[in-house]
Amino acid sequence: MKLEQLRHTLLAAARTQAPSDAVPYAFEKRIVARLSTLSIQDGWSAWAVALWRGAAACIAVALLCGAWAFSPLNTSRASTDLSQDLEHVILASADEADSSW
Repeated sequence: MKLEQLRHTLLAAARTQAPSDAVPYAFEKRIVARLSTLSIQDGWSAWAVALWRGAAACIAVALLCGAWAFSPLNTSRASTDLSQDLEHVILASADEADSSW
């Protein structure tokens, strides 16, 4: 059903009914005024808000991990030079590539 046709049908049905005393004075005007002040929120703004909140959480986690890594409580740091280990790992794949051909 089209929206405009639905609106006309509902308005016609409402006009056939007499107003009741149970409805407060100018109730419909207050409702329409409140509806006109509401803005339509699109999906992109909801995504933007969620992504900014996620970014803030990621920054907080990154700062906490950085603080823990440099704190004296972290004893998992090795005192050796890691450059030799890195070179060994990188060149290990090159050494294996020569033997497979």
